[in-house]
Amino acid sequence: MSNPLLNDGGLPRFSDIRPEHVKPAVEQLLAEGRALVEKLLSENNSYDWDNLVAPLEAMDDRLSRAWSPVGHLNAVLNTDALRAVYNECLPLLSEYGTELGQHEGLYRAFRQIAEGEEYRRMDTAQRKVIDNALRDFRLSGIELEQAQRDRYKEIMQELSKLSSKYSDNVLDATTAWHKQITDEQLLAGLPESARSLARQTAEQRELDGWVFTLEFPSYYPVMIYSENRALREELYTAYVTRASENGPTAGVYDNGANMQQIMALRHEAAQLLGFNNYAERSLATKMAETTDQVISFLNDLAERSKAAGELELEEVSKFAATQGFEDLQAWDIPYYSEQLRQQKYSISQEELKPWFPEPRVVSGLFAIVERLYGLQINAVEGIDTWHEDVRFYRINDATGNTRGEFYLDLYARPHKRGGAWMDECVCRRRKADGIQTPVAYLTCNFSPPIGDDPALFTHDEVITLFHEFGHGLQHMLTQIDHAGVSGINGVAWDAVELPSQFMENWCWERDALDLIAGHYQSGEKIPEELYQRMHKAKNFQSAMQMLRQLEFALFDFHMHRDYDSKQGARIHETLEDVRKQVAVVQPPEFNRFENGFTHIFGGGYAAGYYSYKWAEVLSADAFSAFEETGIFNRDTGNKFLHSILEQGGSREPMELFVEFRGREPQIDALLRHSGLAA
Repeated sequence: MSNPLLNDGGLPRFSDIRPEHVKPAVEQLLAEGRALVEKLLSENNSYDWDNLVAPLEAMDDRLSRAWSPVGHLNAVLNTDALRAVYNECLPLLSEYGTELGQHEGLYRAFRQIAEGEEYRRMDTAQRKVIDNALRDFRLSGIELEQAQRDRYKEIMQELSKLSSKYSDNVLDATTAWHKQITDEQLLAGLPESARSLARQTAEQRELDGWVFTLEFPSYYPVMIYSENRALREELYTAYVTRASENGPTAGVYDNGANMQQIMALRHEAAQLLGFNNYAERSLATKMAETTDQVISFLNDLAERSKAAGELELEEVSKFAATQGFEDLQAWDIPYYSEQLRQQKYSISQEELKPWFPEPRVVSGLFAIVERLYGLQINAVEGIDTWHEDVRFYRINDATGNTRGEFYLDLYARPHKRGGAWMDECVCRRRKADGIQTPVAYLTCNFSPPIGDDPALFTHDEVITLFHEFGHGLQHMLTQIDHAGVSGINGVAWDAVELPSQFMENWCWERDALDLIAGHYQSGEKIPEELYQRMHKAKNFQSAMQMLRQLEFALFDFHMHRDYDSKQGARIHETLEDVRKQVAVVQPPEFNRFENGFTHIFGGGYAAGYYSYKWAEVLSADAFSAFEETGIFNRDTGNKFLHSILEQGGSREPMELFVEFRGREPQIDALLRHSGLAA
């Protein structure tokens, strides 16, 4: 049978991919990769870009193009059969990656290139590829004794399995729970959109009444609007105990032992490589230089935010007391905060939804990108996708050249991983027959259309879409021709959030809102009076939100920096310690947030969650350049395009930022945008 995963050209053939294709394709490509390495090393004594780096890049690209649709389908259309074969292949891929990272012959060949004449003649991006490769050889254990190398390889394989299992547990725990309600009186306070989604969910499950799940578009409105305190408590408890020893699915999908093993193995791997802890290992590929620098950066922000956060909590507590409610619990704070927001500013996310119909938001987003960078984005019909809701788009520049393409998958559904993300489908690189067009996956979990109406987004969802599209633009608009440093590849992890957080700013600007917002029935723009209320409410509880992000970042970093192999990972204790330091809201004892923290245990943010705040300093300062020249100033837009978006990982992020801004970043803009400047 022909294997669609071995289709070298064009886009993935999603409708043809079956679980039984996955392992044969992976095994074949890994065998070809190993054979190619030996062939290249045996045929040459003297190495250069063309006889070593370019053919290796082509092989890596082939493997990536086969594995990318598999990983993506596992996240967006998860089935037992696909999950099983995906998990079976992870150790094979991990073993291959570590094997090449520890290959003496390859390491010597790259060193020969770095020390030779050709290196000095290479362009900046090529030199960065070589430098990164040598760094990554060291981070793969090339300089270790053989027994330690073998142990390192074992650790990497085990970590890939454990991380995948962690994410599976969170997905299963999310899917396993639902709440059916047949008495409409129990829905008091819930807006019509939330009721309609719950009714639609019940119908899809062939149940009576209304069904609520732990998928965010279903869960969130209950926490914000439901007058039924018992219902809020029940959903909150189920959500914050997912994949733990507590709550309604206690022990069934428990990530507790998983997390302990992940932490122990990360620490052991870091120490094998000569680092004191995994936090130090993490910083080897980031902008931040020392663990002390990261901790003091986070502590400084916490100190600037704590007093304001305490005042915000006090305000909501006093407000709840005026409503006859004294005993404020974690499941009450979002509800009373929303009530307070409505009283102070007469505005709610629900009130804004009719102004953000999905067609208007998406076309407005494209119009903003066109104004900033002179690009055209158009839908392409007839592309094979994994679900009927998925659409495909092409980005062209003013001369008609294709710069990138992307899939857009907006709605939450069963068996789809929660959250929002951008991922690489195909990366830009130069081939013999020309440039390979970069292709992205843009994935969200928004409320789907209900009945005949278009999907209506909250303003928060609009911000999320802009965020992910910012990642997508860095991937798709790159002008770097070498895969290792094109797009987001090779970008320091604590700078990778710069383009995404930067894009969020346009969601608040009047001239931009007129492009992305229009009433779904009348097409009318957001009235000025509503816009003013929106703006006044922008920084409502911004200190509490800042402290929440700092809590996650400090927990992650301390957990990895302070790991002690005698004590094991003090995961929950570390989180409790951090909460005592920075949190103004102390959650109940049964809360197991850490068991569902996929960024850290299932994704790439380990000892790197601080990156969101680090990059927010960069993004706020970058946007302040547009505040100075005009939010659609084409010259400033082109400067950002050429200095940041097009450069990929070809140069150091600080160097690129200084090229754009004319100086190093300053924290003032972030504090001003967050309402914390005073």
